[in-house]
Amino acid sequence: MNNSTTISRFDVADIRAQFPILNRLVKGKPLVYFDNAATTQKPQVVIDAIKHYYSHTNANVHRGIHTLSEEGTLAMEGSREYIAQYLGAKRSEVIFTRGTTEGINLVVHSLGLFHFKKGDEILISAMEHHANIVPWQILCNRLGLVLKVIDINEKGDLCLDSFRSQLSHKTKLVSLVHTSNALGTINPVKTVVDDAHKAGALVLIDGAQAMAHGKVNVRELDADFFVFSSHKLFGPTGVGILFGKEQLLEQMPPYQSGGEMIAEVSFEKTTYNELPYKFEAGTPHIEGNIVFAEAVKWFAALDHQAVHAHEMALLRRATEHVLHIDGLRIIGEAAEKTSVLSFVVEGVHHQDLALFLDTHGIAVRTGHHCTQPLMKRFGIEGTTRASFSVYNSLDEVDFFAEKLQKTVAILR
Repeated sequence: MNNSTTISRFDVADIRAQFPILNRLVKGKPLVYFDNAATTQKPQVVIDAIKHYYSHTNANVHRGIHTLSEEGTLAMEGSREYIAQYLGAKRSEVIFTRGTTEGINLVVHSLGLFHFKKGDEILISAMEHHANIVPWQILCNRLGLVLKVIDINEKGDLCLDSFRSQLSHKTKLVSLVHTSNALGTINPVKTVVDDAHKAGALVLIDGAQAMAHGKVNVRELDADFFVFSSHKLFGPTGVGILFGKEQLLEQMPPYQSGGEMIAEVSFEKTTYNELPYKFEAGTPHIEGNIVFAEAVKWFAALDHQAVHAHEMALLRRATEHVLHIDGLRIIGEAAEKTSVLSFVVEGVHHQDLALFLDTHGIAVRTGHHCTQPLMKRFGIEGTTRASFSVYNSLDEVDFFAEKLQKTVAILR
């Protein structure tokens, strides 16, 4: 099937050719990679950039005056500048982290030192990843805060009535996932941000799942904090970004200490570096920080409308196929969702499904997807999740559906 005839200005074959791993065999079968919500594969330009860094530039940054150090510093700061422009942020507002989880923890621990008092309330949703639940629980236990949960409906939509009914003068922060990794739900984050700000609350948005499906402008969104990871955006692992509004970052104390976050040290007193370095202690993930920009540039060059149309075509095709399987129940049917298909099959364990699919080279994710409270909300232990990205094809979806149907019949 020629997918390019369906999606104008989008050639999935050309996209696939840029990802070397898609050429490999798994157990003698061509790889069908449907685990993109966990991590995305890397285009050749990203792989080449990693090799180039270690072959030509490797040195520590910022403090060296020799050529390699200066080149590395310019490359890393150039990456920060590019990502800031892509986000619509100031350079000083872009903090390199180890990923979304560290970005959230940075805000929790730093903001927690001055923004909250006993009895204050924090709102999160029922569909949050553990990384956006547990750090807030720890903070609440330490400071005597109250953690409240915004409900969702049976289809997986955020209940705005639940959000607004719990939003009050006691609410000091709302922390919400932009796009659910387990359901695919795309939340009305701009509405949440605007309503929260009217109530005097700050907002953190977990953008980890959103960034690989379209451009996000943090200035237009107006969230106070926005966090995401490189490895879910076609870049290296162990790298992420925390965007924070400059006036808030200026008020927040350092999260970790040592190295680049220091301006001057004596035994009597230490002064801290300016933004963004105040939050970047120690030797950074230099290669990852540099190469992250290459991944963002690669994605930015795509036609994002065509990407969205392609991914929605994949989701529709997969959904149509699986609805013909007796006893299969889709978990997550929100009105607005991204290319994630999560499901359970009556009488079949999700891990058994994944193991059988793997024998055909098909990679899917199973389990609770680090969203155990969400699984309990739906009365299940976990799901099988197929998550689609820009390089997946309709032919792969058809193959997946065929093998899924046969696997269900075998396991029953």
